[in-house]
Amino acid sequence: MSDLPGSAADLLPLLTRAERLLSRRVGGVLAAESLTIEAWRVLCLLADGLGHPMSEVAAEASLPPGTLTKLVDQLVDRNLVFRRVDPIDRRRIRAYLTVRGRREHERLSARIRDELAELPGDADLAARLDELIRHLDPKRRHVPVGS
Repeated sequence: MSDLPGSAADLLPLLTRAERLLSRRVGGVLAAESLTIEAWRVLCLLADGLGHPMSEVAAEASLPPGTLTKLVDQLVDRNLVFRRVDPIDRRRIRAYLTVRGRREHERLSARIRDELAELPGDADLAARLDELIRHLDPKRRHVPVGS
């Protein structure tokens, strides 16, 4: 890779710094609700209402399975998430948002949008990041922007 500014080689430190700064801002909102960034990632994934296998949730939230299980246990205790046996593959457990979890996700999404409102919105940047993700992760090539 080239050492020129703006090259693909520059992406890792830039994306890492942006993610840390953004996580700090979002984390401030979530801390007031006694939630972590990791819990927020889980809630966001489950917000589509489809229910997801725990293995998929662990992969998407970038958490080891044991850590995810403890986190989901906490979310279950707070009545934000519930688990059900997968109706097709009874060996798998799927996680879903509860009604309360859906309301909390919507409420927190609004608070986070308000917190980040002054940041420049850039649909082109989001599309380019989505393109990068699809290029780097072939199993996600079919996922549209915003998913």
